[in-house]
Amino acid sequence: MKPRLLDIIRSGNTLGEGVQWHDETETLWWTDIQSCLLYSYHLPSCQLSKYPTPERLCSFGFIKNKSEFIVAFARGFALYNPVSRDITWLIRPEGLGQGIRFNDGKVDRQGRFWAGTMVEEGDPLTRPAGNLYALDGLFTLNKRERGIGISNGLCWSPKSDRLYFADSARRIIYNYEFDPDSGTISNRKIFVETGNGIFPDGADVDSDGCLWSAHWGAGQVVRYTPAGKRDLVLDLPVSQPTCVTFGGPRFEMLFITSAKEGLDGRDKEVNAGDVFVFHVGTSGLPACHFIQGNF
Repeated sequence: MKPRLLDIIRSGNTLGEGVQWHDETETLWWTDIQSCLLYSYHLPSCQLSKYPTPERLCSFGFIKNKSEFIVAFARGFALYNPVSRDITWLIRPEGLGQGIRFNDGKVDRQGRFWAGTMVEEGDPLTRPAGNLYALDGLFTLNKRERGIGISNGLCWSPKSDRLYFADSARRIIYNYEFDPDSGTISNRKIFVETGNGIFPDGADVDSDGCLWSAHWGAGQVVRYTPAGKRDLVLDLPVSQPTCVTFGGPRFEMLFITSAKEGLDGRDKEVNAGDVFVFHVGTSGLPACHFIQGNF
């Protein structure tokens, strides 16, 4: 089925990211990292809301049976309620260093929150100082990968036997063998390597096990089969899509965030920074929730 544009949520984000669907409340959530704002969009009422954050909120996850979120701010992990703005700091990892901040993150199917860091000052290729962390329900932090330029694209296969993870600076999406019980990763392989000027950003996996990756710089979302073969290319009217997620009543809507950061007045992208809603002919999987006290 040919993808069909259903709507454009006009948010005008500087750097929209981390989009996720909260099924119980029928609400889409995402962050505008550089503007220190968290957004929600209630689909039945078309109500768009935004919530200021105390510093750059880079990624987040829902918490089972709670209204607060597990989040990665630029400098560390916290529990955060976007409405009351109550914050409980958990861990600020040592060794982030100057010009290093958190970026993409997501909860796995066992209830752990994963988030990676990125180099935002200097060249992330020559200074790959980022790490990938997993935070469990007892708030124990484990470093799972290192030597990363820009962490992105976290998602898991439907059976939780594979972890997908991108280093945008290297233009590579990796896959790893994933142990769902221990949360360990191994046997890293190159899943996809994109072309010059095309940077794999946020991603999600559908119910068929195919990976949907936002390609910053190319103005596309690309669906890859589990074997890494291009299966579908969704062209967008903006050059910087940032992240994707499935949602809606039957998880048959694909939501795509985007960014206007770095686009000057010569660029005629009137919808840069908006959120695009497509029907793509396949369904996704529910977002996973962080489980406190787990493990």
